[in-house]
Amino acid sequence: QVQLVESGGGLVQAGVSLRLSCTASGRTVSSYHMGWFRQAPGKEREFVTVINRGYGSTYYADSVKGRFTISRDNARNTVYLQMNSLKPEDTAVYYCAASGRLMMTTRQNDYDYWGQGTQVTVSS
Repeated sequence: QVQLVESGGGLVQAGVSLRLSCTASGRTVSSYHMGWFRQAPGKEREFVTVINRGYGSTYYADSVKGRFTISRDNARNTVYLQMNSLKPEDTAVYYCAASGRLMMTTRQNDYDYWGQGTQVTVSS
């Protein structure tokens, strides 16, 4: 089993940056593809980004490409989501998740473990 705990969310103005953290316990983050998802009120949860468990290749949703960066620090057993140039449409609860699938995946049903979420609110 693995437990995931997100932190770093908050209320910010549009255009600023935030860095979210996801710290794992029980197992190492290097054993899983680690993804970030987000869910706005009244909307379905959507994929944001994922980092491969092997060599660290990444993939991003079009809505965040060029603004968000996912990274992993194996020594700290932590995955980060650097969010730059935040927009009001980025407002959501952000979740980190771990997938044990063979290939990196964007499908939430392919993720086995989820954090509790951290709220990001971007005002205009």
